[in-house]
Amino acid sequence: MTAKLSGANGITVENGGEMSVEKQTGASMMEQLVPEITTHALSYLDFPSLCRLSMTNSLMRKAANDDNAWKALYNKDFTLEQDNVNPPNGWKAYYAATRAIVTVNAEFFRIVRERLLPAMGRFWLNADYVKCFHANGQTYSGYDAVMGSWRAVFSWENVNDFQIQDVRTRVLSDMAWVNMKAYIDIGARPFNMTNIYEFHDGRWFMVHHHSSVSLIGGVQHQLPQG
Repeated sequence: MTAKLSGANGITVENGGEMSVEKQTGASMMEQLVPEITTHALSYLDFPSLCRLSMTNSLMRKAANDDNAWKALYNKDFTLEQDNVNPPNGWKAYYAATRAIVTVNAEFFRIVRERLLPAMGRFWLNADYVKCFHANGQTYSGYDAVMGSWRAVFSWENVNDFQIQDVRTRVLSDMAWVNMKAYIDIGARPFNMTNIYEFHDGRWFMVHHHSSVSLIGGVQHQLPQG
């Protein structure tokens, strides 16, 4: 028969002498984990979940704002290529900036697919140094010339659909660039693309678009969308 007596301060006496002490801290199990285990557990959360966790209480906010947690999320959502980067404002800010650029870059391709010339005009920085290298090998320099090239692109009747894959982003304080691959046919070789953005007046503007020219059967093949 086992005798178990519970006294004050969480002291438990069991089997006539074996004693254990449980401190009643009022903290949750998550809050009592060592930092390494907490970081590992948080690495399974996605962006919205990590943000919601930070709003529960002060201890969870501290854990959810830990740089290691945001670095793990960055590596999961974007790339491991920048594992040695030390963002000056921390990984949470770097994750947010990268997420913003990825969203802006996706908007560029939506504008292209829907042939929205006014939106394309607002998307580019109105400056004489912007440049656009289309997949047909033509190069355009300056805002007016670049907009003229997109006006011609959007007037073409045959516009191929495409998919964007292998997106890689690097963000500095007021400049960002995105490398990616565009596929017309998944079985064919992709077009390599680079988009460069600058931050002005509270938003990102495109200043450079460069698409490679793909050769299929020794013949230059054009991606009408840019």
